Amino acid sequence: MSGSDENWLSGGLDDITGIESVLWVRGVDYMAGWRVARESADRLNRALLGVGLERSEVRAVASTDEEGRGVVRLAGIPDAVGRLAQLLEALADGDGGAL
Repeated sequence: MSGSDENWLSGGLDDITGIESVLWVRGVDYMAGWRVARESADRLNRALLGVGLERSEVRAVASTDEEGRGVVRLAGIPDAVGRLAQLLEALADGDGGAL
């Protein structure tokens, strides 16, 4: 991948168009919910990097729902999501979670 396109770093992982095409409702504070979601997404992204998963492969994306509540979505390529699932399964099995 090269830096010639604006989306080269995310590899299209931030594109969540069509997931919930809703209109904004007057009076709903979407920014407050997004800020909370952004903090959580940033924390999860740091954790993902910490276990060796690259942001170009898997990432947490902050968003809001139709009522303005923060939502964090996980977007990734199947291989990276599979590695994350393997890590979580290992943690659940109690063997330390090594990939």
